[in-house]
Amino acid sequence: MNKITLQIFHGMAQLQGMYQRQTTQTVRSALDAQAAVVLLGPRQVGKTTLALEIAKQRPSVYLDLERDADRQVLTEPDLYLDEQVGKLVILDEVQRMPDLFKNLRGQIDMRRRKGARTGQFLLLGSASNVLLHQSAESLAGRVRYIEMPPLLLDEVGADRLNDLWLRGGFPDSFQADSDRDSLIWREDFLRTYLERDIPALGPRIPAATLRRFWTMLAHAQGGLLNAAALAGGVGVSGQTVGRYLDLLVDLMLVRRLQPWNENAGKRLVKSPKVFVRDSGLVHALLGLGSIENLLGHPVVGGSWEGFCIETLIAAAPTGTEPFFYRTAAGAELDLVLRLPGDEIWAIEIKRTTASKVSRGFHLGVDGVKPDRKILVYAGEREVPAGDGLRAMPLAAAVSQLRIL
Repeated sequence: MNKITLQIFHGMAQLQGMYQRQTTQTVRSALDAQAAVVLLGPRQVGKTTLALEIAKQRPSVYLDLERDADRQVLTEPDLYLDEQVGKLVILDEVQRMPDLFKNLRGQIDMRRRKGARTGQFLLLGSASNVLLHQSAESLAGRVRYIEMPPLLLDEVGADRLNDLWLRGGFPDSFQADSDRDSLIWREDFLRTYLERDIPALGPRIPAATLRRFWTMLAHAQGGLLNAAALAGGVGVSGQTVGRYLDLLVDLMLVRRLQPWNENAGKRLVKSPKVFVRDSGLVHALLGLGSIENLLGHPVVGGSWEGFCIETLIAAAPTGTEPFFYRTAAGAELDLVLRLPGDEIWAIEIKRTTASKVSRGFHLGVDGVKPDRKILVYAGEREVPAGDGLRAMPLAAAVSQLRIL
């Protein structure tokens, strides 16, 4: 990459670098321990900015594999990469060159023989399953996978809670000059994904059809997956609905939250819940451009629940498994976290200032038997709520997960 291009990218990093991203230190530590790191995340989430920030601190080269000129550099991969020994090689949108992974394995092994065992490659990608499949065999034992979420509450500050909820965590959306500018950015983001980015990955899905499907998911934010209803609304088969959903999950734009299934004697709900992962995209899909519009819309409860769930999962330690719990008898837990070491947290999410939980929560606790019980609510301080339950603001729950 030439000096002018590098200066442009460094300028982007300075422009977007207003907030210290939690993922930055995670990636640095992983590079110090492993030969290669795969950094996953949707487009525009800040992966390139983070990578270029790291590149300032060590000898590095950066290639964007969406650029023809940078792909040409790798026409003979080993010839180029042999010259970069001793540097961190950053490859952006690496899923665009799937055949490269077998070369990377040879490069890593060659460098290990020369004594360079860590910090060789930082691979950025926006399609998780594609990348995981491509790299799993070639780089087994040589790579660490890290997912980069959008901006988080403890990165922007608790005083920006409503802005983060409304606008979502994509940096350009969150940092826009106005709510209107933010909404316009998100509408452009959706259009680009539908018309350019998804077709570039191979699927031939009419943009209007996928947009309608995505919007239906936003309307039903946090609801149980109902493939038949989605198929009827979009006018496709149930099998096609599954394919659309798999695609958006792979792009890290939608989450399938799986049900807890460890109580064999209970009649447990078996369908997953489905969330559009970024709350700002929920609101853009539904045309909600202000907090007033959002508070008056039926999606407000599901949007708040999804926002809290994504925030809490992102704050939890690596290796945490998220679930929800629901039975036919009315027991329900909004979020169950199984932490590394098998400690279990049961979490209720409400947009009220009352520190009370539903009967369904108590029934759910009886079924799951968690080690900790938490109510995330709209109050300003952490308070005991009886029977071992602690009520606390979202920021406090994030802090407690961060220190684990």
